[in-house]
Order: sequence, then structure tokens, then C-alpha cells
Amino acid sequence: MEIVQKIKTGDIRAVARLIRDIDDNIPEAREVLKELYSATGNAYVIGVTGAPGVGKSTLVDQMVSHLRKSGKTVGVLAVDPTSPFSGGAILGDRVRMQRHSMDEGVFIRSMATRGAFGGLTQSTRSAIDVLDAMGKDYVIVETVGVGQDEVDIVRSSDTTLIVLVPGMGDDVQALKAGILEVGDIFVINKSDREGVDKTVGDIRLMIEMGEKRYKDGWRPPILTTQAAFDKGIRELLDEIEKHRLHLLSNKTMLSKLRYEKAKSDLSEMIKDKIAKEIFIDITSSGEFEEAIKSIIDKKIDPYTACDKIVSAKLKSNIR
Repeated sequence: MEIVQKIKTGDIRAVARLIRDIDDNIPEAREVLKELYSATGNAYVIGVTGAPGVGKSTLVDQMVSHLRKSGKTVGVLAVDPTSPFSGGAILGDRVRMQRHSMDEGVFIRSMATRGAFGGLTQSTRSAIDVLDAMGKDYVIVETVGVGQDEVDIVRSSDTTLIVLVPGMGDDVQALKAGILEVGDIFVINKSDREGVDKTVGDIRLMIEMGEKRYKDGWRPPILTTQAAFDKGIRELLDEIEKHRLHLLSNKTMLSKLRYEKAKSDLSEMIKDKIAKEIFIDITSSGEFEEAIKSIIDKKIDPYTACDKIVSAKLKSNIR
């Protein structure tokens, strides 16, 4: 297909159209993704996550600048909150990275969360594949920052950065399970703030308490940055490169990561497809409308109605 060739040769307009179609669930986009898949697997994917306000967008912006100075091409997927009116991304992160908008070696796209509590939608996962097939050396995925539940990024990234700042309760968060357990590199941004030493100490304590998790030989480093002033960014990219080389040298770990990524991608695709197809089928049926009327008339509660409709649908599909 013509669009497949255009994307493989780095056509920005073709890529933008395809990602838009993916986000809008246009059926034809799925066929293009099938053709593109054989061209994926070359980009290095960096996930950047952390609570709102820690400076993720500024950090990513500076990382892009340094990577471009090194001659690397970069794709950025910034997952933004979903607009309650249009259903699309609010575009806050893309606004912050405007200085790269005229650089042909950089592609930036905002993606909507669309209610995905784990931080990534299937659309974002597919968009990673598109930028990979486009030929980008690095794909950076910045999550929206919803807190400790946002761990999906680790299944789609080669290196996951956890970004924190001093003075935001990180001493408490460091001792909790969740998002802090999935980091390959910890970044304490805005390190000119008071309390940075305490935050570093708390993260180090957490790493020592979870020593058993680091069986692959990689112990997460803790770096301090001031992204707004471009301080510590070069050192951060050096650590990312060390982690990349570590993965390449550890065949067992690399195989495991590839297996987990493929398993996660396929599982999410299956769940997504089943949910959409069955939901559309159910909501377009007369039984669905009858159930709504019965709920309004108090003849049945919504929980029982849900159980009946879903059970009947699943049984009919099994037959």
C-alpha cells in the first residue's frame, strides 16, 4: 500500500494521518498496522512517568535537544488528559515542545488517555509501532502522570524513567508499592529545591529494600536534574545508554522483555477487540433497550441486568 511506503520513508503527513486514524478507531488503520509491523523493532523506546508537576515535559524537551545534537532522530508521544468535549488530547505537552516543531528529525504527537487508568491506551501502543516503522532512532513516551497505578509504560518501554521532585511527599511514596517499583532510572528533577538529599536517600532506601527485584544485575541509578536549566540531562542520557547496553548484553533478560511485551500487546489487543465488538453488539440489541426501561421502572436493578445480558451473550458466542 502507498501509505505503508510513505511511512517507511518518513513521510510526516502520512504518519500524522495514520496516528489520527488509529486514535479515532478507523478500521482501515488496522490494515496499515499489519503491513507495517515487519518494519518495527529498531527504535529504542524510553518511557517517562511520574506525578503531575514534576517537570516531565521539560525533561523530555531537553532530552530531545541532546539526542538531536547527537544526530539521532526522535519521536515523542505525549499522553495528555482527554478533553471532556472532543474526546481528544488537550495538547498541553505538545505546546511545551514547540521549539522542535520545525525540525524534520523530530515528530511530536499528543495522545488522549481516553480513560486508560494504566497510563497507556492501545492507540498509544500502536503509535509507538508507527514511529518505529517510520525509522526513528528513539521513541519517547511521556505518560499523563496519574500516580502509582500508571505502570503500563514499563511493558512498552525498553528503559523506564521515574521522575520525582523534592517536597512532594516522595519520602512517603518511596516506601509504597506501585509505580516506583517499575523504574530503571530514577530522576529527581528540580533538584535545586530544598529536601533533595532526603528524597535521594528515600529512593535509595527503597532500592535497597527491593534488592531481590534486581536479579538481572541492573541496579537503578538515582540522578538529579534541573531540566529547566538543562542541568543533568547529558548524564541522564548516558545512563539510558548504559541501560541499553546492559539489556543487549543480557540475552536472557532481553528475551524475557520481548516475550512480556508481545504478551502484553496481544492480550490488550484481544481484550480491546472483544470489548468493542461485544459492546456494540449488545448495545444495538432490543434486549439492551428493554433492560434500560426495566431499570427505569425499577423492575430490575442494573447489576442483575448487566449479569443477564453479558451471560446470555457469552453463552451464545460459545455455541
